[in-house]
Amino acid sequence: MTELLKVENLKKHFPLQKGFLDNLFAKEKRVVRAVDGVSFSIQKGETLGLVGESGCGKTTTGRLILRLLEPTSGKVVYGGKSIFSYSKEEMRRLREKMQVIFQDPFASLSPRMTIGEAIGHPLKIHGLAHGKDAEQKVMDIMEKVGLEPASFLYHKYPHQVSGGQRQRVVIARALVTNPEFVVADEPIAMADVSVRSMILELLIRLKEEFDLTYLFITHDLATSKYICDRVAIMYLGKIVEMGPLKEVFSKPVHPYTSTLLAAVPVPDPKFRRTHPIPKGEIPSAINPPSGCRFHPRCHLASPECSREEPPLREVGKNHWVACNLR
Repeated sequence: MTELLKVENLKKHFPLQKGFLDNLFAKEKRVVRAVDGVSFSIQKGETLGLVGESGCGKTTTGRLILRLLEPTSGKVVYGGKSIFSYSKEEMRRLREKMQVIFQDPFASLSPRMTIGEAIGHPLKIHGLAHGKDAEQKVMDIMEKVGLEPASFLYHKYPHQVSGGQRQRVVIARALVTNPEFVVADEPIAMADVSVRSMILELLIRLKEEFDLTYLFITHDLATSKYICDRVAIMYLGKIVEMGPLKEVFSKPVHPYTSTLLAAVPVPDPKFRRTHPIPKGEIPSAINPPSGCRFHPRCHLASPECSREEPPLREVGKNHWVACNLR
């Protein structure tokens, strides 16, 4: 497979907002380490799942990859060149091939635009189609994502359709420019349980039809099982385990991965969990723990875990883990 995108030691630190006097006399600037040294690659045609608890830096990573945020340091290499070196015009052209499905469709759609206008807006921005030609392209993509009858829904506003239909609208808007890479940021999180499987099936079908490559961001390992080829487990701004989905699910190595898998619901009322629940709360990203960031909550932690930060090490074919005990 051909490598489409590569992320190298990507970091994003947000300055902590304080008062004027606090900033003036502060000895050092405090930051929120949202993403703190993330590296991975995505092959053309595959789906990489970025999985972790809320606040671990998944969405920030996705926004950095699309350059919706500027990084503190690191690279995102796309087509052999770091996107952070692109000019404004080069970046505008690149966005035609790199699109995003936002988590909350209601927040990401303008209430002043009809569904047809919202889906067709990228065509206008990139000069790909105008007038009747653009309208026909919008109608076509609406039918492909299940927004039917397209001629009726074209003139509706976001508040006039259901949540599942709004989710299909943002999917259609992302695909109307015929991209090759899509960041799907929790694309089923805001959908009703009854329509989540339909949205997942739609994403899988569209991936084959449009020859797409996905970065699929989710907090739900059970969901990633149905769509991802590989998964990267993220905790407090860092990737702690990464590998082929079947390998990670059947032989999890990092204690955090084992914890996430143990939390997946089992359809058996007699089933009782035996895996230890992590201790305490997630530490602050302003002052993360030294050494392994999971060690304060890990039931296997040793004194070494608090002193040395483990690098990602290969423990199997394309299976990488950051743990001092493995």
